[in-house]
Amino acid sequence: MKGFCTYIVLPLYLLLTLATISVHGQGTSVGFYKITCPQVESIVSKTVQSHFSSDPSIAPGLLRMHFHDCFVQGCDASILIAGRNTEKTAGPNLLLRGYDVIDDAKKQLEAACPGVVSCADILALAARDSVVATRGASWQVPTGRRDGRVSLDSDTSNLASFTDSIDVQKQKFSAKGLDTKDLVALVGAHTIGTSACQFFRYRLYNFTTTGPDSTIDPSFLPRLQALCPPNGDGSRRVSLDTDSQNRFDTSFFTNLRNGRGILESDQKLWTDTSTQPFVQRFEGPIRGLLGLRFDFEFGNSMVKMSNIEVKTGTQGEIRSVCSAIN
Repeated sequence: MKGFCTYIVLPLYLLLTLATISVHGQGTSVGFYKITCPQVESIVSKTVQSHFSSDPSIAPGLLRMHFHDCFVQGCDASILIAGRNTEKTAGPNLLLRGYDVIDDAKKQLEAACPGVVSCADILALAARDSVVATRGASWQVPTGRRDGRVSLDSDTSNLASFTDSIDVQKQKFSAKGLDTKDLVALVGAHTIGTSACQFFRYRLYNFTTTGPDSTIDPSFLPRLQALCPPNGDGSRRVSLDTDSQNRFDTSFFTNLRNGRGILESDQKLWTDTSTQPFVQRFEGPIRGLLGLRFDFEFGNSMVKMSNIEVKTGTQGEIRSVCSAIN
């Protein structure tokens, strides 16, 4: 743990100010629509909450959609474009959900402020509101993104995979300007949501010549095997954060420490020496072991991620319908 025992605590208002300042130079800013569409955040928030009240699974769905959008062509809503060979049709995106939430919000915003609010900004706001809906902390979302005109399934190869090593995960995040702390914080989004058996069942049986993945808690293994038998339904959903799939909290990191990570790539965050300290520091109901607040760090990393390769100014367009280029 050497090197992680000293930290400086800054007032929250100063940290938020610094976070806001850091994104202005990239063409986005908090309150971008203050004059042109002041009700944008209220409309998106109410829309997310309305859909969430009838289907809580849209919260992790919208978060994942935002991640997948930002890592391909930047945060430009290219994930939303429908059609053959678009990002939406690529393997990693086939199970994404929440498109109807974005379409609903866009329809309302077009009625209130025609041609003003981008689909990319709606998605960024909806991701934040999904965390709030699951009792997570809020953060200020810089807006001002414009929508992209290109969406190709062939561009999705750099999306994170459930079998990625930590080195590969760090390389993919580093290529987008995100560091190791960002990686661990953003993977912490798995505190809500589920995964299908087909994406981790291989860990439960013949992972090695000696049997199951040895990093799985032996007392937890039978529970997973009962949920995902060898020849069972590969589409069956299992909580990524055991016993806490609908609440945005830090129990995900506790589960990693206890060998109860569901995805291989998640559990590696604990077994790798470069990421384990961050898992330890994020763990805990209020503060991590050595003073890192997961809720704040997650919001800060989301702001960084949501500014990946954004289109602003005269770049791109403001789509009238999120699923189609104008």
